[in-house]
Formats: sequence, C-alpha cells, structure tokens
Amino acid sequence: MTTQRTTGTARTIHLAARPQGFPTPDLFSVHEAPVPEPAPGTAVVENLYLSVDPYHREEMDSGWDLGAPREGRALGRVIASRAPELAEGDLVLHREGWRTHAVVAPGDAGVRKVPSYDGVPLTAYLSLLGGTGLTAYVALTRTLEFRAGQDLFVSAAAGRVGTAVGRFARLLGAGRIIGSAGTPAKVTRLTGELGFDAAFDYHDGPVGELLAKAAPDGIDAYVDNVGGDHLEGAISVLREHGRIAWVGAISQYHSAHEPPAAPRNLFDIVEKSLRLEGVMVRNYPDVMAELEEFLVPNLRSGLVVPDVTVVDGFERTVDGFLGMLRGENTGKMLIRIAD
Repeated sequence: MTTQRTTGTARTIHLAARPQGFPTPDLFSVHEAPVPEPAPGTAVVENLYLSVDPYHREEMDSGWDLGAPREGRALGRVIASRAPELAEGDLVLHREGWRTHAVVAPGDAGVRKVPSYDGVPLTAYLSLLGGTGLTAYVALTRTLEFRAGQDLFVSAAAGRVGTAVGRFARLLGAGRIIGSAGTPAKVTRLTGELGFDAAFDYHDGPVGELLAKAAPDGIDAYVDNVGGDHLEGAISVLREHGRIAWVGAISQYHSAHEPPAAPRNLFDIVEKSLRLEGVMVRNYPDVMAELEEFLVPNLRSGLVVPDVTVVDGFERTVDGFLGMLRGENTGKMLIRIAD
C-alpha cells in the first residue's frame, strides 16, 4: 500500500446534452482537474483502456445525468493507494470509465483486480474475459443451453458480442454457425477468419429470406443483438422448440422515443414452442470463474484471439464511440489512452 502524492491533470468526458436521433460530438464535453488523491480505503487508477459499448447510447437518453462524468468499463494501473487490497502497479478493472484517472474502492461493483494469466493480452480483459465475453458465454450456456451439433444464428455477428459468440460456439462444438453483418467486408471476415459457416449482408434483402437461404434446414438457436427484422427472420427459420437469447436491439437505439414494431410472426413463438429470454449479464457474476477456466487455456495457446478494434488517444473516445455505433468496428471497440 502506498501513500505518495499524485501529480498531473485528470480529464473526464461529460454528457452535455441529450441526443435527438444519432448522437453527435457536440453532445459531449471534456473537463480537466488535478489527479485526485486517494482517500482511506481507496486507490487512484491511471486508465490504460476504455470500453465504449452499445448500451452507452441507451444511457444517453435518460440513464446518464447531464454534466456528470460518463460511466463505462475500464482497465487501469494503480498509481497511489490507501487500500491494503490494492498495491501500486496492480492492474484493476472498474466501471469509472471515460476518464484518464479514477478513484476506486475494493468491493465496489465492477472493481476487480486483474488475475495474472501469462500469455493473455490486456485487451482480453475488456473483451473476451470481460463483460462482452461473459455476455456471450451466458447467452450460450445458460439462456440457450447450447449443445454440440446444434445450428446457431448470430445477428451483428462481426460486433463485440457476435464475434465472441461465434468463437465460443465453435469451442462448444456447434454444428453450423450463420451470421449477419452490415458490409461485404465483414461478411467475408466472418467466413474467412472467424469460422462462420455462412454469412450474409442484411442490406441485400429481407433478413428472413437471406437466413432461410443460408440455413435451408433451419436453426436451433439464435443470439439476437439487433431485434426488429432480424428477430422476425429468426423466428421464421427456427425449428420447433428453438431458443432465442435476446442480448440487444441495435435497430432501435436511435429511435428510443418511437414504439418498436413487434415481429409480425410473434405468434409463431407459440406455434413452434419457442423460448425467448433476455440476457442481462449482471445477473451472472458467479459465472466469471467458469468463463476463465473455459477460455484462458485457449487464449494462451492462441486458438482464440481477442477480436478488438483499438482507437488511440483519450481525445478520440467520442470518435470511437460514434464509430462503434456506425458499425466501424470488428469485435470489441476499445480506446487506448496509455501503454
């Protein structure tokens, strides 16, 4: 435990105004202050990587307070501590993101000392070994009760959760894995690098028709990151007793004030005895140890590599966030602010 004084300037990003439709850079402001001192029982962390995520767009409408620092997952190094559990130099995961420096306390929600796994890149802790990977793992193993040989459809398959689902499903012995994406380049990467058996660009026609062509014998399970026409298409192609893990609804994020259109074939859930269940990762903190046991050997061997898109510079945090919302990332979008 150290008690040396901190020096320098800390920067934080605040939400200055609510969006109307797609967010714009002028909705955010940057504030500067001296790097804080740790109070008893806390530590000061200099952030190395920040996470920008789709749920941040939803929080802009009402969850985040105006004029307050933005929340988000981050990975940083302890530079001063008055907490016995955290020593100078320790790497720490926390949720005080969108800032260069944070004050954290052991035991607070989201605060976790990074375990020492040789051969595991730091980016894994904010992707496959973070909330992204846990979401994918819970969706497959808990919500879908996924089994070897089953056929799976993943929407937004080139995104953060989609790529993780594809990696994990293959490790679990999936039959065929089909993905949707928003550009031809992403479709090519899904089948060429990420191990998907088939993929399509959802701009090329009705999703239900494209999915039926890619999976003519149907699918057993669906991980939904989009909602809307993707959910409707999946319902039409799912076999009897199929399962849907609903993770997100990207198609609705920029129209929060408009009622979402329900799938026109919603009653097929009854006709086919389908099961649809939402995935909320905060309900499964006890599964993290299982995920690490499942994944770390594969990360160390190189069989699995974190799928990340890295934007350099704290000043480009908002650019990275908006780029993620536009689909410019493959895998998890991260902001690197220090080595």
